[in-house]
Amino acid sequence: MALQYKTIHPVKYLRDFLAHNVRPDGRILHKFRPMALNIRSISSADGSALVKIGNTSVMCGIKAELTTPRPEEPDRGFVVPNVELSPLSSSKFRPGPPSEEAQVASQFIFDVLTNSCCLDTRTLCVVPDKIAWVLYCDLICLNYDGSILDACLLALMAALLTVTLPEVEYDVEKSSTLVKNKRTPLLINSVPVATTHAVFDDDVLLLDPTGEEEDLASGTVTVVLCEGKLCSIFKPGGSPLSEQQLEGCVERAKKRVSAVLELINATSESSSRG
Repeated sequence: MALQYKTIHPVKYLRDFLAHNVRPDGRILHKFRPMALNIRSISSADGSALVKIGNTSVMCGIKAELTTPRPEEPDRGFVVPNVELSPLSSSKFRPGPPSEEAQVASQFIFDVLTNSCCLDTRTLCVVPDKIAWVLYCDLICLNYDGSILDACLLALMAALLTVTLPEVEYDVEKSSTLVKNKRTPLLINSVPVATTHAVFDDDVLLLDPTGEEEDLASGTVTVVLCEGKLCSIFKPGGSPLSEQQLEGCVERAKKRVSAVLELINATSESSSRG
C-alpha cells in the first residue's frame, strides 16, 4: 500500500515524512549518507579510485599521455575530465551522445579544478613549448542515486592523489623523448570537496539528496570548499535561497570536508600497509 501511495503521490509521500523531520530513508534533514572509498582500483590506470555515497557509485580512472602544450599555455600541461552517466547506472539516461547532465557535470569538475588551484598544471610541463603531460580523467557512474557532483569530485581527487608520472628526458637536438621507469607522485596542493543540498517546497533543504529527492526538488545547490574556504557555489536555476540558507549550506559543507579528508587519509594509510 505504501509503495502504491508513493508511486501515485510522490510529492505528498515525501512531504508527509518531512513533516516529522525525517526522510524516507530514515535520515534527518541534515544528515549525510555513508561514504566508502577504494583507491588504485584499476591496475592499468595511472591513478584510480572507486567512491560510494549511499547508493551512488562512481569510478575514476586516469591515464597520462605526453602531448604538445597548448600555444596559449606553453609552460603547462592540462587535465581533461569526462563524466559518463550510462544507461546502466539509471533508467533516466539513454544510450548515445553524453546527456546534458553529463556535460554539465564534466564542466563543473573542470571549473573546480581551475578555480581551486588544487593542481598546478605547470608541474605537468616537461619542456616548455615541446612536451607536457595531459591527464585524461574518466569518471564513470556505476549507480546513480543523487549527489553525483559530490561523488565525482571525491572520486577524481582520490584518484589524482594516487597518480604517479614517469620521469621524462627530452633531447632537443634529436627531438626524441625517453620515458624512464622511475615514477614521481603527482603534486596535489589541496582537496576541494563538494556538498549538495536539494531544495524542497522552496524552503526545506535536504543534505546529500537521493535521486528521488532530487527529482522532486525545486532545485539543488552544490557548495565547494577548499582548505576550509569557499571555492564555488553551483546552483543551476530552481528556487532562490536566502543568505541565511546559503550560510547554513556552507556550515554543513565544512563537516563534509572533515569527513572526506579523514576517509582519504584512512584509505591511503590502509593501502600503504597492504
